Amino acid sequence: MIGAGAMGGATVEGLIKGEMFRNEDITVADPSQAVVNRFAHSGVSVTTDNAIAAEDADVVCVCVKPWLVEPVLSGIKNSLNPERQLLIVIAAGVSSSSIKQWLGEHCPPLFLVIPNIAIAEMASMTFIVPVEATKEQTATVKALFDSMGDSIITDEQHLAAGTTLASCGIAYAMRYIRAASEGGVELGFKADEAKQIVMQTIKGAVELLQATGLHPEAAIDMVTTPGGVTIKGLNEMEHAGFTSAVIRGLKAGAK
Repeated sequence: MIGAGAMGGATVEGLIKGEMFRNEDITVADPSQAVVNRFAHSGVSVTTDNAIAAEDADVVCVCVKPWLVEPVLSGIKNSLNPERQLLIVIAAGVSSSSIKQWLGEHCPPLFLVIPNIAIAEMASMTFIVPVEATKEQTATVKALFDSMGDSIITDEQHLAAGTTLASCGIAYAMRYIRAASEGGVELGFKADEAKQIVMQTIKGAVELLQATGLHPEAAIDMVTTPGGVTIKGLNEMEHAGFTSAVIRGLKAGAK
C-alpha cells in the first residue's frame, strides 16, 4: 500500500482487520515517518521508500491524491514487474490511458478502484474497473474488496458516477444524520441520544431493504397512513426540495 492518507489509511485498517493477508505480509509506504509509524504497531512492514514497498509486492496499491499519481508511479516504475504483479490505483479522476502512458511497458494488469472510508470498518461500497486484466485477476481483486464490504465491477465510463454515489455519498448520508440529529435536539432529545436514534433508524432502514428486496417507495408505503404524521413530514421535506436536492448534489459531484 503506497499512500496512507485518509483513504489509504482507511484501506490499510481494513486490510489489517481482514483475513485475506497476514499483517506481516502487508507493507505500508508513505513519505511521512509519522504516518507509517501509525501502523507499525500492528505488525505490518512500514517504509518511507515507495520503490522498496513496490518491489516485492504481489499487489501494488497506490492510493494518493490525483495530482500525486504521476510522480508516485514514476518513482516506482522501475520496481514494477508486469509478469507477476497487479496494480491497483485508488485516485478519483485519473484515467487508465494516463496511467498506461506514464508506466509504458512497466504497467502491470491495472485496476482503477474507488472505495469509501467505511472500508476501515469492513463496510465499503467499492467500484472496480479492470484494465487489460484476466478474469482470474479480476476475481482476485474483487474478492479482496468484497472482504472489506461490497464491490461492483464496472467500466471506466461509470466510475465518476460510482464515486459520487458511494465515495462522496457516504458524506451525503452523514450530512443527513447530522441534520436529523439536530432536529432531534430541537424535538427535545440530548445530542448524543438524537444521534444514536438516527443512526439506528438508518441502520434499520438499510437492513429492512436488504432483507426484503423492497423498493424504498414500497417500504415507505408500509409506514405512511392516510392523514398520518409520516406522510405530512415527507411531503414537507419534498416541498423543500429534498429529492431534487439529493439528485442535484449527486450530479454536481459527478461533474
